Amino acid sequence: MKSLLFGIFAMSLLLLPQIYNADGIAYFPPPLKQIQQGTEPSKVTCTEGLELVIKFSNGQPACIKPSSVEKLIQRGWAIHILPEYTNQNNNSEIFTLGEFSVEVTNVNYFQNSNGYLAKPYENGEYPAIIMIHEWWGLNDNIRDMAEKLASHGYVVFAVDLYDGQVATTVNEAVQLRSSFEEQYWIENMNVATQFIQEQYSPEKIGSIGWCFGGQQSLNLALNNEEMDATVIYYGRLITEPQLLSSINWPILGIFAELDQGIPPTQVNEFESVLNEVGIVNDIHIYPGVDHAFANPSGERHAPEAAMDAWEKTIEFFETNLR
Repeated sequence: MKSLLFGIFAMSLLLLPQIYNADGIAYFPPPLKQIQQGTEPSKVTCTEGLELVIKFSNGQPACIKPSSVEKLIQRGWAIHILPEYTNQNNNSEIFTLGEFSVEVTNVNYFQNSNGYLAKPYENGEYPAIIMIHEWWGLNDNIRDMAEKLASHGYVVFAVDLYDGQVATTVNEAVQLRSSFEEQYWIENMNVATQFIQEQYSPEKIGSIGWCFGGQQSLNLALNNEEMDATVIYYGRLITEPQLLSSINWPILGIFAELDQGIPPTQVNEFESVLNEVGIVNDIHIYPGVDHAFANPSGERHAPEAAMDAWEKTIEFFETNLR
């Protein structure tokens, strides 16, 4: 009898988008089955009580217990699920321009990597900023961000950590991210920093990155003592005091309350360790928003929080790079 009931239950999962038990809990087919039935990976629905992540090894979604999400992401087994890229660039409506006209150029600086250099048109001495893209790659959204930031009086070099490749879907982004070693990205960013120093001789230099780029902004801080300011937008964190103690300049952190991959508990721990080792920091957790809230091209965009974070970013760089 039990086997018969189980067979009926299993068939129900295959034939129906969801079913409910006696307690009203909704059950959904496994993620792979939903994808085979035409569901986009980022729109897979988990059975109630489970959370959706993407397996780093193959880019496939998985439904796991909430208590395991943070640990699996920290171990590199999974990455948090992100919405598909909508390719709607609304930056002009969100991020204010500075007083400087900007000129731009593409620069081959490291193997097959072509960075995007944006700087004030007027000759002068300006601080420099290494800008690091999200896991989508160096796309038009990041190029526009480089121009916006440069208009405030900075030489901004948006690096390319994917050898010119750009993703437009979650699956493509996962495949690109898993195609490179961490050391390659560190070397890439260090060469970019050296290029800026040799070409423009800035007195001070900072970095900024979002999501994957936020993690790499922290990595650059840990692997390049030439930095003077670091901005991290919801990037994966480390909380080991011994590692963080190598940083001797201020950090600005922008995070989201609803972010499952980088939850407030981890952000608070990060802030606590920064304070413990004496690193000046300004950490913000925006309520009611999710990972990637500052990207105008994504479904999770939160305009008010994004604008506030941008104002804090401009103020932070003004304070620490001038």
